[in-house]
Amino acid sequence: MNHSVPGGDADAPSAPRLAHSRVPMTGRDPRERGRVSTPLELLFDLTFVVAVGTAASQFAEMLAAGHAWQAVGAFVLAMFAISIAWISFSWFASAFGTDDWLYRGLTMLQMIGVVVFSLGIPAMFHSVEEGGHLEVRAMVIGYVVMRVAMVFQWWRAARESAPFHAVGMANIRWTVIAQAGWIAVAFAEAPTGVVLGAFVVLGALELLLPVLTQGASGETPWHPHHVAERYGLFAIITLGEGVVGTVASSGDLLGGADGTQWTANAVAVVVAGVGLTFGMWWVYFATPFGDILVHRRSRGYLFGYGHIPLFVGVAGAGAGLHVAGLHLEHHAELGDAAVVLSLAVPVGLYLLMVYLLHTLLMSAADRFHLLLISLTIGVLLTAVLLSAAGVATSVCLLVVMLAPFVTVVGYETVGHRHQRRMLERIAAARPPGEGLGGG
Repeated sequence: MNHSVPGGDADAPSAPRLAHSRVPMTGRDPRERGRVSTPLELLFDLTFVVAVGTAASQFAEMLAAGHAWQAVGAFVLAMFAISIAWISFSWFASAFGTDDWLYRGLTMLQMIGVVVFSLGIPAMFHSVEEGGHLEVRAMVIGYVVMRVAMVFQWWRAARESAPFHAVGMANIRWTVIAQAGWIAVAFAEAPTGVVLGAFVVLGALELLLPVLTQGASGETPWHPHHVAERYGLFAIITLGEGVVGTVASSGDLLGGADGTQWTANAVAVVVAGVGLTFGMWWVYFATPFGDILVHRRSRGYLFGYGHIPLFVGVAGAGAGLHVAGLHLEHHAELGDAAVVLSLAVPVGLYLLMVYLLHTLLMSAADRFHLLLISLTIGVLLTAVLLSAAGVATSVCLLVVMLAPFVTVVGYETVGHRHQRRMLERIAAARPPGEGLGGG
């Protein structure tokens, strides 16, 4: 892991460190060249694989049981907390990651918190399904452990980096306030309405932390390409739920003792699941988020938190594939159209968010994009209508699979030229002080 001196030569990163002794947390160079995710960051992400997978699995099972609204509410709550925790670590790491022994130790503490949080997800889903008291104590304990580790990380940054002392102390102050609120909500015997209201307030506070802590002190030295890569890797993690959902959907559809006698439904589910996951991956990485953030550094907040509904859509699509498999195995209480809808809605949410982020980050609408997203919605609606008309669910899944490929074909034929012109315009019109990132 390279450590360049802030404000130094961006083309001359320091030599790799061979030991992990204490390093002053003075802030990374946002112009550092060749900045990539570290092995520690990749290891940290693996704990979130468990969290996302657990939430998606619980969502699919509750949805298949016919408790649609409860399932959606519990899933959104879980994914919101997962995303906020991951975002908090990733942006701090981009700005201040030292990879020394203390930084690694605190990261391990955060990983323990993620595991504890994941262990509490099933209990939360069960309490939502049963009604009454919302059981989030284990989730909150895990979340607080993660945030306590972040408080110590910010304390280091505040103590060892004078330019970021104010932002570090502000993060500590507001993070502690938020955690006190979560603990009170989790362990108080308050009515459900009060709990839900508190969740809305505390969730808004979590979203506003960067505004409250960095508004007056200037931003932290995060690296645009590093941040974009981190989000791309997390998108891949959530896309992995599509593969998990495909396996879960097709496993019991295989015939014969050795699983080699494939039914038409099994073939359709495998093709639809892998094809849909691949198409969603292609769509996400068609947008050069790193290059955009180089020129639109002030849009970092929009990029960072705008991904939360995108991640919800991706993980929800994996859960939708799982629901489809349960339905084809006759283990679901949902009707055919509802099953197809459970996949089409998160896929549509994901694709809409990709287009919305592209438009807002570029500050430019494209009529060609309106055509593509209209065709995409048309494909998804067609799949649901075909199911309602009695067409086999496996066929409808294949129709849903086509939705992201509308964008893929549009981008590869025409859209990439539009995107290049947009990038050229924002590079030419870059405001003074922006564009600090390196490649």
